[in-house]
Amino acid sequence: MPRKRKLLAQLSALQSNSSFPQINALENLNTTTGGGCSPKSSKYFVTEKKNSSQLEAEFFDQPCVSLAKSFLGQILVRKLPDGRELWGRIVETEAYLGGEDEASHSKGGKQTQRNAAMFMKPGTLYVYQIYGIYFCVNVSSQGEGAAVLLRSLEPLQGLDAMRELRRTSRKAPTKLLKDWQLCNGPSRLCQAFGIDKAFDQRDLTQDTDIWMVPGQDLPREQDVVATTRIGIGNRGEWAQKPLRFYLRGNKFVSVVDKKTEREMAARGHLSCS
Repeated sequence: MPRKRKLLAQLSALQSNSSFPQINALENLNTTTGGGCSPKSSKYFVTEKKNSSQLEAEFFDQPCVSLAKSFLGQILVRKLPDGRELWGRIVETEAYLGGEDEASHSKGGKQTQRNAAMFMKPGTLYVYQIYGIYFCVNVSSQGEGAAVLLRSLEPLQGLDAMRELRRTSRKAPTKLLKDWQLCNGPSRLCQAFGIDKAFDQRDLTQDTDIWMVPGQDLPREQDVVATTRIGIGNRGEWAQKPLRFYLRGNKFVSVVDKKTEREMAARGHLSCS
């Protein structure tokens, strides 16, 4: 009997311990060889985690002019299909107010299939094509049919990929582009970030391919130039309204208004005297 009890005790111990290797194996599926935990180490534990630092819906939910200014210094992030991320600091924007704004695609409050994104919730992308070739990207704001055009970015990460995308785009230059030439204009920006009509009506607060994160060095009010918009043709008084905003002294801006900058400098000098 003593021997039988001893054998039963050993068997019971083996059975109780056999669960530990199974538990350890499950834990190891979620652990990298370097000792750290990674949700991508096993297909059974893959989870999509939202970028905790990205700009949320509250940021985009503000009047159009305010949003156009607030965009300056923020970071646009684009994740390519191969996993590479492109980062660019927003340095130039234009506000399109809708309604009475004669230069807006939604002037008069007219909603069409093309401009539907301008009437969607703030933070929705409105992508349209110009000349049948190039794309421009806007972000909806508060206000019926109001949106902000992203005009220029300062490239921060993924510059080689941006050059590759620019080079393969239709009508893109074949020569090696300098850093400041990659995103200094609305259509160039879209080429460099691989943004086309497929991005129309996407939500910047929810999308996994494109989003925004807060900038680290936001401009002061005196660093922002407010001047007229570009390429809007004959729109009466609306062609002269200061609804384009850019960072003064930034070499990645598409078009610099030297006259307005001189006036700003003069006012700054007078206020300090």
